[in-house]
Amino acid sequence: MSRIDYSVWDHIEVSDDEDDTHPNIDTPSLFRWRHQARVERMEEFQNKGEEINKSLMECRRKLAETQKKLQELSVASSDDAKTELNKVQVEEKKLKKEERDWSKKMDEHRREEKKMPWNVDTLSRDGFSKSIVNAKPEVGQETEEEKEQKHKTFVEKYEKQIKHFGMLHRWDDSQKYLSDNPDLVCEETANYLVIMCIDLEVEEKHALMEQVAHQTIVMQFILELAKSLKVDPRGCFRQFFSKIKTADQQYQDAFNDELESFKERVRGRAKIRIEKAMKELEEEEKQKRLGPGGLDPVEVYESLPAEMQKCFDEKDIQMLQDVISKMDPTEAKLHMKRCIESGLWVPNAKVDVEGKDEEPTYEEVKQEQEETKKE
Repeated sequence: MSRIDYSVWDHIEVSDDEDDTHPNIDTPSLFRWRHQARVERMEEFQNKGEEINKSLMECRRKLAETQKKLQELSVASSDDAKTELNKVQVEEKKLKKEERDWSKKMDEHRREEKKMPWNVDTLSRDGFSKSIVNAKPEVGQETEEEKEQKHKTFVEKYEKQIKHFGMLHRWDDSQKYLSDNPDLVCEETANYLVIMCIDLEVEEKHALMEQVAHQTIVMQFILELAKSLKVDPRGCFRQFFSKIKTADQQYQDAFNDELESFKERVRGRAKIRIEKAMKELEEEEKQKRLGPGGLDPVEVYESLPAEMQKCFDEKDIQMLQDVISKMDPTEAKLHMKRCIESGLWVPNAKVDVEGKDEEPTYEEVKQEQEETKKE
């Protein structure tokens, strides 16, 4: 009885989760980005094979036509026919060489295809026309509300245990903890760990983020293994740890590559969250600054001519009078109106409680200027 070759399982590419992620996750496609890139690579590889095969078929078609023409010319005896025969023989020789080249490329492409690692897409292809499995009866697809409630309930019950698992370092410790808490081996744990990673990165706890990211990928690999084997994740996590602890370099490199890629995505998501928070804070501060007319004093100040900005900086009323006298009246009035609506100037204010002059309105500046001229 021949022995089963299990070596094909040593080259399974596990890098994404194709199921819909939980709505509480910052990005539902966090584990789909890598899958999309792999799908594109597979499509590109397939298109390349189709192009090679197309060129090979076209070359063979031309060769068949040339050989047919060669047979027709071989029975002719005229001088023109002999000249044409020589040309066709040269063409036949050229096409045969092209056919060998295309056939060689096609063989190389097929060998590359056999060497490609298995993944979720290739593992899910039909291998038999008929199969009998012990499968659970189909149930209705969960709604978003049901998924959210399921995640919330799970986290409320196991949050402490999930955080503990996220901080473990050694393979043996992780395996033992999951053996003691098998209910943690599920999608909800992976989702919570993802959120935990992003939160830690936002808080600039980079070392902790990297540790939890490691455990996130551990859980993700277990879930992928369960999906490929079509078993409950709680029934195969020991296989993962057995594999990873004795893994060859290729398998270990695949795990490390996925881990580094995940950490980069976490950093990207954290950066986006921080930028969004900063924008919200800036908008909140802006709303607090708005003047009685709904304008932002900072924006109004920055829009003023440099000469008027200098008047504000030095609180020099005489300088302001001189600047306005040189400006177009319509433009000056517009700037003054915007300053009042932004609260940058307080109209009808003369002296504050400390005896310092407050900025006047455009009309007050103009009136004072005219009175000075009359004197």
